[in-house]
Amino acid sequence: MTTPSPLRVGMVGYAFMGAAHSHAWRTAPRFFDLPLRPELTAVAGRSAASVEAAAAKMGWASVETDWQRLLERDDIDLIDICTPGDTHAEIAIAALSAGKHVLCEKPLANTVAEAEQMTAAAAAAARNGIFAMCGFTYRRTPALALARRMVAEGRLGTIRHVRAQYLQDWLSDANAPMTWRLDKSKSGSGALGDIGAHIVDAAQWILGRHITGVSALLETFVPDRPLGGDLVGLGGHGNTAAEGPRGTVTVDDAAIFTARFDGGPVGVFEATRMALGRKNAMRLEFNGTKGSLAFDFEDNNVLSYYDAAEGPDAGFRRIIVTEPEHPYVGNWWPTGHGLGYEHGFTHQVVDLVTALAAGQQPEPSFADALQVQRVLAAVEASAEASSQWHSV
Repeated sequence: MTTPSPLRVGMVGYAFMGAAHSHAWRTAPRFFDLPLRPELTAVAGRSAASVEAAAAKMGWASVETDWQRLLERDDIDLIDICTPGDTHAEIAIAALSAGKHVLCEKPLANTVAEAEQMTAAAAAAARNGIFAMCGFTYRRTPALALARRMVAEGRLGTIRHVRAQYLQDWLSDANAPMTWRLDKSKSGSGALGDIGAHIVDAAQWILGRHITGVSALLETFVPDRPLGGDLVGLGGHGNTAAEGPRGTVTVDDAAIFTARFDGGPVGVFEATRMALGRKNAMRLEFNGTKGSLAFDFEDNNVLSYYDAAEGPDAGFRRIIVTEPEHPYVGNWWPTGHGLGYEHGFTHQVVDLVTALAAGQQPEPSFADALQVQRVLAAVEASAEASSQWHSV
């Protein structure tokens, strides 16, 4: 048996997303037969002590305190970007120019202009066999991948209506401390880009259609927060600080918008980090002429399906997405043994490595992520113009 050639990875950032990506790089080749063998070659971070501790904990072979050193190394084939949005464009464009493949976390950038520059760099690199992908990992949730398959098969008929929510509550406490996610210069936007980007991408991907226009409302419920929070990870989880100096929140706490898709479907979107009791409720529902599908990530191994042909008394039925024929599932556990959040990142590695080995563009491409960025920008523009309709 021939040993697959290595795919040597250099990762920038090692907090929440860095941990998830590290787990995926380690796990994917142990459950899937990959055409390339991922190697955790180096991780980069600004603090030598912190990045060395992260490397030891997460299995990276070496460390750098300057991400540009990763680009200079001949023993690295791919750059995995797990840093705040304000750094994505610089790192990705430099990496592609250096001949490195790129995996970049979502949203692609903080502005459409940056995303356009990144997409142009990716297109130029692709002509030389160097590819870039954006990390919208919910595409790799088996239940959502099954939903896309069912829509493509025509099981729902003509889609009329889309309902999409992403509800969290980790910033509902007004004394939860400031983090980089509340600073527009670093994050680009708040709930809109952080979690709203996921439901925009997932809805468009499952439908196979793009959003063409929006009418939006953005709201910041807590205008200032205590300084001194976790500026690396999510921050705010279980920690409050009512006393001391406070910093200004410059992003939205909640985003709500209506949308129209090309070809006719309409949609309602909601993203908030202020929904008490909702921890990671990414919800999608698709209503068509022949049936409906509904999904909630808080019950992520289940897809609810209504088949109108069965008559009004049938109701929704639960599809437990743990069968070997369901997307990705056959490489894991026996039927009925569910998968979790981390598996989406593992499936992302599988799809990325498979595409790279075949010399094909992995999806979602930077061009796909740019389209999402344009939707986010249209939402902001509409909200600034008192919810006037804004084309994408």
